[in-house]
Amino acid sequence: MSTSKPASSITPPANFTDTVVPMASGEGVTVRVYGDKPAAGTSIPLVLHFHGGAFVDGDLDSGCTVAGLLQAVGARVLSVAYPLATEHPFPRPLEIGYEVLQWGFKHRTKLAGKGAPLYVAGEEAGGNLAAGVCLMARDQHHPPLAGQILISPMLNPCAGTASLRAVTGEATDCKWAQGWHKYLGCTYEAVHPYAVPAMAQRLVGLPPTLVLVGEGDPMRDEALAYAARLKGAGLMVQQHAFDDARQWPDALLAPAPEACPCALQVQEQLQLFFEASRCHTTS
Repeated sequence: MSTSKPASSITPPANFTDTVVPMASGEGVTVRVYGDKPAAGTSIPLVLHFHGGAFVDGDLDSGCTVAGLLQAVGARVLSVAYPLATEHPFPRPLEIGYEVLQWGFKHRTKLAGKGAPLYVAGEEAGGNLAAGVCLMARDQHHPPLAGQILISPMLNPCAGTASLRAVTGEATDCKWAQGWHKYLGCTYEAVHPYAVPAMAQRLVGLPPTLVLVGEGDPMRDEALAYAARLKGAGLMVQQHAFDDARQWPDALLAPAPEACPCALQVQEQLQLFFEASRCHTTS
């Protein structure tokens, strides 16, 4: 099985097409499909990707940085134009994501080759949705996931970590707190594990996880705390903090992979994770 391309190569321009995936409700959601089909008889990772934007902003264009980096290491990527929390709070974005995940699994042979491993991935608010969908897939026992990739993820609405305070200073409000408020809608949703993965009490049964953060990243502490809890549950976790990941997570929402100064390092971590998780799944 072919799973990756050399991470030392220059990040190529994103290659994508847009399609509409039908939902059970009768509506359709736009999905941007990155990458090409693999050669006959081979398979590549198939990744369901969620863009960032603090739940209330962002679109398929702002998600092209991370989706392009995933494509650059040989993955086929399905980037979801999920509904934003300004009008569609939890659980609607998560429900849409899970339906697209099921669609991707159903069509994975056509998209990425027979037996293609299936992943979820996201940056910032998209990392929250990826983690929530991963929990849903575990609880529904379908579809089987090879791993989750969480990049500078928003996982905890408490907004009290040292890494977040270092960025926001003495401010009592910030765009991430506002985004959480819009996404959660009602206070009691703040304890739902699908809405707030950091609050999930049961982590056993989740697939391998890759957590990527920047050293000056406001989401660093909550992301690494989640990684530690996953490890404590006996799960396979890879994590990395990039010294030169400037302005994460905002830099991840830039319009092109070239805007990320540590693009090649991110590609290297993605490649290592795809290889390690494939071995973990088949062992």
